[in-house]
Amino acid sequence: MSFGADESYNLTVPTTGDPLYAQIEAQTVFGALQALQTFGQLCYFDFTSRLIELNSAPWIITDRPRFPYRGLLIDTARHYLPVKIIKGVIDAMAYSKLNVLHWHIVDEQSFPIEIPSYPRLWNGSYSYSERYTMSDAIDIVRYAEKRGVNVLAEIDVPGHARSWGVGYPSLWPSESCKEPLDVSKNFTFEVIDGILSDFSKIFKFKFVHLGGDEVNTSCWTTTPHIEGWLKNNHMNVSDAYRDFVLRSQKIAISHGYDIINWEETFNSFGDKLDPKTVVHNWLGEDVAPKVVAAGHRCIVSNQDKWYLDHLDASWEGFYMNEPLKGINDTKQQQLVIGGEVCMWGEEIDASDIQQTIWPRAAAAAERLWTPIEKHANDTRFVTSRLARFRCLLNQRGVAAAPLAGYGRASPSEPGPCVRQ
Repeated sequence: MSFGADESYNLTVPTTGDPLYAQIEAQTVFGALQALQTFGQLCYFDFTSRLIELNSAPWIITDRPRFPYRGLLIDTARHYLPVKIIKGVIDAMAYSKLNVLHWHIVDEQSFPIEIPSYPRLWNGSYSYSERYTMSDAIDIVRYAEKRGVNVLAEIDVPGHARSWGVGYPSLWPSESCKEPLDVSKNFTFEVIDGILSDFSKIFKFKFVHLGGDEVNTSCWTTTPHIEGWLKNNHMNVSDAYRDFVLRSQKIAISHGYDIINWEETFNSFGDKLDPKTVVHNWLGEDVAPKVVAAGHRCIVSNQDKWYLDHLDASWEGFYMNEPLKGINDTKQQQLVIGGEVCMWGEEIDASDIQQTIWPRAAAAAERLWTPIEKHANDTRFVTSRLARFRCLLNQRGVAAAPLAGYGRASPSEPGPCVRQ
């Protein structure tokens, strides 16, 4: 699925006709897939007639997404997620009309994916069994594509990369100071080039995510050979951080990618970023207006509203978070390509990821799909609809938690699904 593909559709369900049938009209297969998701929500199994029946026909539905980018981040560096679990997340995304799986593959704790160009990188995995082969990655991408979901791969550089040096210690500034990656060595950028070259054969989505957040540069000033390199190149650590990000961007562009970077890169040197850079907001809601005012595209994931690892964040907060808040200019609004809910993995694994994501992510999915004029100003008007969708997820094998609570809530008492 290419970015910006037409996902619009018309769905007509009459009450009379011979034969009686539902009709879907769409410009692309992806629009047809979205229509089928809607149609599936209208159907139910009648245990008396033993037939699949349809609620409240006739239906005439004309529908299209509000934003082209509707994402969910998963993190396989803090805890390994088996391929089957990732596929289950993709299934639930398709049910919810989310269309980008942001795969935060590696981080400082582990490097679980095979990189043929530099095969010792996955020495940084937690164990021999907690790894993804290239075949696994291809399998995940193809599985997602068939369900209308793109896979966005991320390598977070230069910080969050300590695990890289397990296989290649020269990527560390020193044995005692292991991140950010060594900015002074060409080898560092050769490895990044190798990773992105291998990625380009698998991850065909238009974008790659290069991270760039939370970079603590103290190792660069306390490591003699890097300190000498900085002096010889007339740089301070801020200059080196900028140089690292821009050099990585050029490598990604050479492999055909557009770039996404976390917002720290914009906050630190936004005027130097490649003009095609998409800035990924996460720290607060005041950043997106500044990003689009500067002419950059933006993805909204402000952590106080759309971080799923915040277990005290309610579904109501997910629903009410508006990506265009503070952006009134029509042209600037068009630069917000969408939003993303983030399932960071420090405190989740295969045992509890689904109930931590759902149904809160589905509340955000409605915000990203539905026209703003159709959003409810009072979440009480959304509760019954989301409760029924949560029950539908359960029926389809997705361990979505009850609404009456926060992340990973449990049923409070015996009763029907929709009242939990």
